[in-house]
Amino acid sequence: MIDLKNPDLYVGGMPYAGFADLRTAGPVRWNPEVDGAGFWAVLGYEEIVAVSRQPDLFSSAYENGGHRIFNENEVGLTGAGESAIGIPFISRDPPTHTQYRKFVMPALSPARLQGIEERIAERVTRLFAQVPLGEAVDILPLLTVPLPLLTLAELLGVPADMWHDLHRWTDAFVGEDDPDFRQSPQAMQAVLGEFMAFAAALFEDRRANPGPDIASLLANAEIRGEPVPLGDFIGNLILALVGGNETTRNSINHSIIAFAANPEQWEALRADPALLPGAVKEMVRHASPVIHMRRTAMRDTELGGKAIRKGDKVVVFYPAGNRDPAAFADPDRFDIARPVRQHLAFGSGTHVCVGSRLAEMQLRLAFAEMARHVRTFEIVGEPSRVRSNFINGFKRLEVKLVP
Repeated sequence: MIDLKNPDLYVGGMPYAGFADLRTAGPVRWNPEVDGAGFWAVLGYEEIVAVSRQPDLFSSAYENGGHRIFNENEVGLTGAGESAIGIPFISRDPPTHTQYRKFVMPALSPARLQGIEERIAERVTRLFAQVPLGEAVDILPLLTVPLPLLTLAELLGVPADMWHDLHRWTDAFVGEDDPDFRQSPQAMQAVLGEFMAFAAALFEDRRANPGPDIASLLANAEIRGEPVPLGDFIGNLILALVGGNETTRNSINHSIIAFAANPEQWEALRADPALLPGAVKEMVRHASPVIHMRRTAMRDTELGGKAIRKGDKVVVFYPAGNRDPAAFADPDRFDIARPVRQHLAFGSGTHVCVGSRLAEMQLRLAFAEMARHVRTFEIVGEPSRVRSNFINGFKRLEVKLVP
């Protein structure tokens, strides 16, 4: 029996065959834990949607354990036991969660994104010009890592050259199970110290000099009539960093691999760029860059034929739901012309990703630029993947972009 919590399970790639085998016995199964009471693993599309759309029944609140497979109220947001990090709004239930979203949404409104699209396109062109065509390169530091981080720097109103620091900090926050990202407790504390100093200075500056950027909106939020405390600002800043770049970065990486394995799909996209808006939705579905989100049952209920008890931990697995044949025909196939159906890679319901439009825009612009210059993709060697049960990501991806 496979343990869906074990980060080693994902190092060689997403266990889609394992998900499918488990789902044949039902969309919800019990997963024991060696370091806990166990949890209900939710693998079916409809069941994941049902959990996601009932926050009163399935809580993501910090005091109930939070949104990660570990208990945030015991080990902290990043799994590092850092008490100075407050509660991000992903670990809040409505109405508090909804109030935070209202503060953030103006920075991600269609009007704001329309203004930013041209700058992202220029960024893509500039980054891609530095990618040597026809030879094996690690595409991460050249394109897929800096692109979303440069966009995030703009949205936060911080200098563009900070993207290197944002990268280091983000990897440390989500890499609790990868020794390359968490080399030692001392190293993690040093990274946290750097980030805390940056966040505290940013908080004070945006309180004194607010602007239209996300950092200003988060620093000046008022929840239940009270100013947001520094700790919660820090927690929300971590959420913005992780949510704002990990999904986009790894959707691009996974899609390069998918196009290399399905050259006819790349040829179709190059022949008809009008396919891109729908294609990016298929790219994100197929990639499923976030593996899990956790909820806690607030009362006895039933899900997928299983009796769920109050207090039970319920963990939804997005890659499994996005490959559920009950929701997607031939779900393992990468098909950029697939009829659009709402996938789960951005979440669902109350906590659906606020930056999904921005992520899709960056994918669309990145692959539009590559379609103008790249005939085929060739993966060189075995990609190096992050050891994680949370992020379906890469540390290195050697690829040859054939001009």
